[in-house]
Amino acid sequence: MQVVPELDTGGVEQTVVDVSEAIISAGGRSIVATKGGRLEKRLERGGAQVIHLPVHSKSPLVQWQNYQSLRKIIRTEHVNIVHVRSRAPAMAAIGAARAEGIRSVATYHGIYNAKSALKRWYNSQMTRADMTIANSDFTRAHILQTYPDVPTERIISIPRGVDLKRFDPEAFDVRKIMELEEAWGLPEKDARIRFLLAARLTRWKGQAFIIEAAHLLKTQGTDKFVILLAGDDQGRSDYTQGLQASIEAYGLGDHVRLVGHCADMPSAYSACHFALAPSLDPEAFGRTAVEPQAMQRPPLAAAHGATVETVLPGDTGWLVTPGSAQKWADALKEAIDMPENARFAMGQRGREHVKALFGLPLMCERTLDVYRALLILSARQIRG
Repeated sequence: MQVVPELDTGGVEQTVVDVSEAIISAGGRSIVATKGGRLEKRLERGGAQVIHLPVHSKSPLVQWQNYQSLRKIIRTEHVNIVHVRSRAPAMAAIGAARAEGIRSVATYHGIYNAKSALKRWYNSQMTRADMTIANSDFTRAHILQTYPDVPTERIISIPRGVDLKRFDPEAFDVRKIMELEEAWGLPEKDARIRFLLAARLTRWKGQAFIIEAAHLLKTQGTDKFVILLAGDDQGRSDYTQGLQASIEAYGLGDHVRLVGHCADMPSAYSACHFALAPSLDPEAFGRTAVEPQAMQRPPLAAAHGATVETVLPGDTGWLVTPGSAQKWADALKEAIDMPENARFAMGQRGREHVKALFGLPLMCERTLDVYRALLILSARQIRG
């Protein structure tokens, strides 16, 4: 049973779906306890059972009720493994698994910073599971540094997996790409180099300083480019308005565009030449630097966090100084000036890199191996 706050779009939610499908393919039964969301139907179509619980709630009373409900589900549905994917449900779910005598797993999908003792305690609930999965070596190092008393053998790194069938540069649909280009206001014969920054609109994702970099690039005489900022602001309208104001103030209306949320990321990458992943804060994994490599689109990524594990500088993309508009302007110019054959070769190396280290089957198989190991431990205890 996987326990996840909700099932709307996002890396955590997509991983729940991916692992659920792997469990069922391996002959197991998949249950997901969640508030629900738009991916719920896909889970059910794949054969999973979705059980609605307010596991997203931080209320102590609701946590207690969740604890009791999860214990009952474990008993009645004969659950063998509980896999928690967020801090909010961790206390109830891990405690319920322990009370029912079964094993638990928790996955760190992000870096949980703690500025108070209470927050540190809250974050530490994820380390109470029998095994904790970190989504990168960077995340694993953060966990071990923050909680030095946790045995190192209980924290393992399993990077996020990319669906190489979905992110396949040979499987593009010309009509979908043309529809995107039209929606984004790109002329039919626009020969400029296109950069895609796909991320929710929030300060730490770096959209604002990429606009600064574009301004520098244009003032230095380079203008054969367009930067597409794909993502929604999830209610942060002030930030969006600030981005638009900067675009207008710099006269970049024809070079930087806010194109809104995009659900078809394979087509979005196909419509562009390069991807941007300029996060100001370190990414725990950073799929926006990995997915474009799968699509043979070299990324320009911030040189910190897990992106230093996923991008090979000069080979599959660029690692650029975080937060430096001038450094990013320089990297953008280098990418714009790159010969087409060199760009294509870099893209091919990127896909092979992702296939070798970050493919979805590898992530799912390693996760199933964790489940198998814990089931073996449980069987030995029962026999003992």
